[in-house]
Formats: sequence, C-alpha cells, structure tokens
Amino acid sequence: MKGVYTLKGVVKHYDWGGFSFIPGLLKQQNWEKKPFAEYWMGTHPLGISTVEFEKGATGGLDILAGNLPYLFKAQEVKEMLSIQAHPSKRAAEIEFARENTEGIPLDAAYRNYKDDNHKPEMLVALGDFWLLHGFKPEDQLEATLNIVPELQELLPLWKEGGYNALYKHIMEMPAETDNKILEPLVQRVLPLYEAGELQKDNPDFWAGRAVKTFTHDNNYDRGIFSIYLFNIVHLSRGEGLFQDAGVPHAYLEGFNVEIMANSDNVLRGGLTPKHIDVPELLKHVKCEATIPAIIKGKAGEEGEINYATPAPDFRLSLFELKAGETVSFTPESVEIILLTDGVAELDDDENLVKLQLGNPSAVVFPGQMVYLAAATDCTVFRAREGIHNRE
Repeated sequence: MKGVYTLKGVVKHYDWGGFSFIPGLLKQQNWEKKPFAEYWMGTHPLGISTVEFEKGATGGLDILAGNLPYLFKAQEVKEMLSIQAHPSKRAAEIEFARENTEGIPLDAAYRNYKDDNHKPEMLVALGDFWLLHGFKPEDQLEATLNIVPELQELLPLWKEGGYNALYKHIMEMPAETDNKILEPLVQRVLPLYEAGELQKDNPDFWAGRAVKTFTHDNNYDRGIFSIYLFNIVHLSRGEGLFQDAGVPHAYLEGFNVEIMANSDNVLRGGLTPKHIDVPELLKHVKCEATIPAIIKGKAGEEGEINYATPAPDFRLSLFELKAGETVSFTPESVEIILLTDGVAELDDDENLVKLQLGNPSAVVFPGQMVYLAAATDCTVFRAREGIHNRE
C-alpha cells in the first residue's frame, strides 16, 4: 500500500486534560466542558487510528500498517500529571514476564507492566510548557534543602547518602511523617498560591497547586517533595525535551505534541489518583543529577526542523511554512502527519488530503514522493520510525 490518506485519531478524556486546544484542533464543540487530554495517532491497542479512503471506506491503521513502533499525540495539560518514570527495554521484558507468571490480569488496575516494551518520549512545546524533569544538580538540590525551611531536616540524610538515600527515604516514609513535614510547608505556601503571588519557576507555586488538587482526607501527597527535588523546566514554542528510561518526570501545564515508543508502561510515585507503586518506581528511577537538555531542533533539507533523540523507535520533525511554500519528502516508513495551525495540502500525485482544523492528521505510506503545500502560514509535524537514529 502507498499514498497519502486522511487519518482519524482517538481522543482521551483524562481528568488532567483541558477544554480548548484539542476541541479546537478537531473543531469539536465541548459544551459540557469535558476534559480533552490527548489526541492519539497510531496503532496502540487502547487507541487505534482509522484510515479514511474515498467514498467513505475506512480501515484500521493496525490492519493496514501493522503495529507501528511509535505513538504520536497532541496533548493539553491543564492539571498536573503524575510523578513517573518508565522502565528500560530489558527491564520491561523481565517485569512483564514476571507479572504474567504471577497471573496478574493485563487490565488489572494494580498491574504495572502492560507490555514488554520501553517508553522513551519526546515532546515539543506548542507554547509555554512546564514540566518536572530529573533530579536537580547537587549544588542546586542542596541549596533547595537549605532554603526551604520545612526540608532542612533532610539535609543530614542528603549529605550522607546522596540522591538514592534521600529519595528512598522520602518515598517510603509513613503517611503520618509526610503530613508532619508537609503541614507547615502547606500553611506557608498555600496562602501565597491562592493570592497569585507565586511565579511558575518557583516550586512553591506547583506545591500550592498540588495541595489544591491532590489533598484527600487531610493527607498530603508525597509527590509534593519531588516538586522541590526535580528540575522545573520551562519550554517555549518549538523547544523539545527527551525523556529516557528511568528519568523521573511530570508534566505540569501547557500544550505539546509528543512521540513515544508504543508502550503503556508507567511507574507512578504520586500526584495522581491512578495506581502508585513506590517499590517498582524506586527499582527503575535514575537517582542522579540531571541537566535538562532542551532540544532546539536542527534545520535540514527544505527547512525541515529535526529533533534528534537516541531512541530507535521514532523520529520527529516539523515544517514551519509560509503561505504558498511547497516542500517534498519521500517516506521510508509509515508516517503520521499532524497540522497544528493553518491550512495545507498533502499530495502524492494520486491522492490529496487537505489538512486544516477539523481534519488535522494524515498517514503517509512509503513508496513515492509526497508534496506538502501551504495554503496559509502553517505548522506541520512529521512522525515516523527512527530509521536515521540508528545510523
């Protein structure tokens, strides 16, 4: 099979989603204010996209293309996501087999490993985007423990045992100890947060939001500690960040596109109503200094901006086109195209797909050159297998 066709993805209505970006992308009314968190494009078992042909015929992308190694998404993060990390490929294979042997159903809420794959991720911001990413470098983390009065009692543990000892202690403390430490912190930062006196580069801001969102039965979520220990990263439009296996992270706010290996393995440690398994998280999380490596994107042929990662599963790039411009490319794998603003046409000399809000995504099968023509100024992302990443 070859050519270009309209692709219809699957919307995910998670509680942390927003109400405007994805409905606008798909031109869907949202009178009920239902949260639209993600728009999935790919062959994931929980969200298989549909290919549309002429005369109303359709087919599942999995049937036409097999199991793609990547999943492509558009996201709106309105509420904070969980503190999480993902296993390596080898660890996923081992742990998936173990849970199978233990007879844990694949759809069990307490199951950690839904498949035997890793889940590296790459995001590109579509505007201001905030997230937690990895542990702060040593000097910054120690400064935080000194500056935040409620955390000063953790300094001796940090100086003696470093990242591993500190994080293990925090994540395994009884709930009563969590509350004892966090209660004075909450009393101090919550009034400032509610009064709008905190900036988003201040961990107190996100701690205040976490208290408002995740406090239940007067118990504070232990994920609040991670807000102070992890890097707070601010991405501007067009900037990207790669999350490899073991890197702890949490999305905080904003719009983005994300490409990931086709997996559902997430180990959570807080800031979520979903299943939390601290021992499993600690088995795989990298307790080490992380300096966020923001990816600006590198211009290639015909102005295509490439976001290089070490992941063999996927590759992501984008075109920022002015009205009237045309570019071309020859796909080497099944590719998914997503327009996030403007109007463009995707043409292979036989089929033509008009990309615009309401019909923003297409699939391109390998075999012949494809032309992308901008009817207006537009932004178009191109997701595909990481063939070139293996070079």
